[in-house]
Amino acid sequence: MTQHASGPFDVKLTPQQPDSEVAKAANLGRMTIDKQFHGDLNATSKGEMIAAQTEVKGSAGYVAIERVTGTLKGHGGSFVLQHSATMTRGVPDLSIIIVPDSGTGELKGITGKMNIIIAPDGKHSYTFDYSIE
Repeated sequence: MTQHASGPFDVKLTPQQPDSEVAKAANLGRMTIDKQFHGDLNATSKGEMIAAQTEVKGSAGYVAIERVTGTLKGHGGSFVLQHSATMTRGVPDLSIIIVPDSGTGELKGITGKMNIIIAPDGKHSYTFDYSIE
């Protein structure tokens, strides 16, 4: 049975320096992710993002992986989210899914998809459709 969760979250993205000659040559942005989820998901997450911008304003792409640890509607454990996103001249296309079999504790067997909403004032929130086997 699919369940729904939602709430706000705070995020801190910290730019990282390239750590190899290959990373320098790729000329991609790399950031650490540090989030605090509130609402139905009371958790923290830590992860990494790699991003590319283009010469066209509003066009970019990123991929990221983050481990979320805490409680989801009272069920404790962790899971991993995988992000894949593009922005085409300001129009976003975002996919955030739970990595299969990444759930631990009471979240073992979790599957689902998350959506991120960024309000005009810059505040972040999420909606999350998930199932636990």
